[in-house]
Amino acid sequence: MRRRTLAALAAAATVALVATGCSATGTANDQAGSGGSLVYATGEPDHLTPGRQTVAFTQVLSLFAPLTETDSDGKLHDVAAKSVTSSDNTTWTITLRDGWKFQNGEEVTPESYVKAWNHTAYGPNAWENSGELASIVGYADLNPASGKPKTKEMSGLKITGKDTFTVTLDHADSQFPLQLSQAQTAFYPMPEAAYADLKAYDAKPIGNGPYEMTEKWKANQPFTVTAWKGFEGTKAKTEDVTFKSYSDMNTAYTDVLAGNADVLFLPADKMTSAGSDFGDRLHSFDAPGIDYLGFPLWDDRYSNPDVRRAISMSIDREQVNKAIYGGLYEPATALTPPNMSGTQEGICGEACEFSPSKAKALLKEAGGFDGTITLVYPGGNGLDSLYQAYANQIRQNLGVDTVAKATTDWASYYSELTDKKIAGPHFGHWGALYASQQNTLRALFTKAGGCAPCTGYYQSDEVDQLLAKADSAGSQAEANEYYAQAQKAVLEDFPVVPTFFDKYAYVVSDKIASLPAVDGSPVVPGITVK
Repeated sequence: MRRRTLAALAAAATVALVATGCSATGTANDQAGSGGSLVYATGEPDHLTPGRQTVAFTQVLSLFAPLTETDSDGKLHDVAAKSVTSSDNTTWTITLRDGWKFQNGEEVTPESYVKAWNHTAYGPNAWENSGELASIVGYADLNPASGKPKTKEMSGLKITGKDTFTVTLDHADSQFPLQLSQAQTAFYPMPEAAYADLKAYDAKPIGNGPYEMTEKWKANQPFTVTAWKGFEGTKAKTEDVTFKSYSDMNTAYTDVLAGNADVLFLPADKMTSAGSDFGDRLHSFDAPGIDYLGFPLWDDRYSNPDVRRAISMSIDREQVNKAIYGGLYEPATALTPPNMSGTQEGICGEACEFSPSKAKALLKEAGGFDGTITLVYPGGNGLDSLYQAYANQIRQNLGVDTVAKATTDWASYYSELTDKKIAGPHFGHWGALYASQQNTLRALFTKAGGCAPCTGYYQSDEVDQLLAKADSAGSQAEANEYYAQAQKAVLEDFPVVPTFFDKYAYVVSDKIASLPAVDGSPVVPGITVK
């Protein structure tokens, strides 16, 4: 399951921008599958079709290859694309590499992308990842506010040659090449054979990636993928990977410890014990996610930014990290993770530093706090110890009665949030699907960004304007300047308390020789076994 849902960005656009560079694809002569097998412990998939999956990133990324991808150093490379270019950051030309095929022998063509993107975006299909395509001109026509769409094709997609097609966006966007990278699976292609029976395809998709399905996926049953010899990119290192789903990740943890499974995303309640259980077989990777406390900004008690700063300064993040996360996380000092291009660590200043005396003085200057601070978080997600720790620290260091309150489940938590019934500071997390500050800042701090309830419906015209300037930037360095200005503007208002930069941690069996990772998650084709 993808938590970040996603690490560092590199080369994005300039005017006349070309998202090219050395290829991450290797050569067709590389040996596919040098031998061996492994068992990857996961949760149960929802779908294996790229435009539909929401919790099957690991499985889908083994079966399909993206147009572009970031590497472990955060650099952007072309994969299935030969180039992604634009002269204005609005209309982009995508040129495909020659010789690429799907695993059934069909050629990968511009039509393979255009038809798949249109099908994913078409509103009546209700495909889960449709929103990833929302900036393409014509998306709104496929998703009218009422009634049935009058067309099934986005006008912003045009096939212009045997190996080229163009994408016109509804606004300039310097980050578009990065949006085509691995985690935005709505941008993957599908073969013509898929449309004959989409239900059957969902159980055994035909991809263009390093592994191919050898059997149909059946609910709650393991399935195996095998290194595909026809893959034009960098070949898989291990011959067979079996994805085994678990309903209880603690059981999976025990299986990896016993050698009955080989790779597992570390369950939250095992963070403090994994070091002693696994030693150097515990791996912690930088990730594009951030944790924070949001506020009900409509509540007068939290309307003063200094009240919110005082709460932030009363939390000892280092102590929480040791007690709850086993030291695996990193206290947040900015609104975006440090492995995103241009993030200025420390930009939050003393508002993100632990100082009980300053926190108490700041709260007094702001008029104090009337009543009880109630920290709210979704129940059933292993967050009890974390929020109890926050509550204890705020109570002790601010001298204000503070309690931690779990909702029944995620659905009830989100309902309280969207209905503006949340009682106080609350759980917040954002994991980016592509490694740009744009994704996090736009999602959390703009009205139309997709997660407005997550930050108390915070909005700022200044922040909107700065992010628009970043979209139109002529270079990544220029975009980063605007992102820094946007962060400063948000932090002036301080609508959230940044708490931790995420680390994605994994445990492995003795069988695993290497566990390469990008964007915090293992690269399945690169895993080697002993």
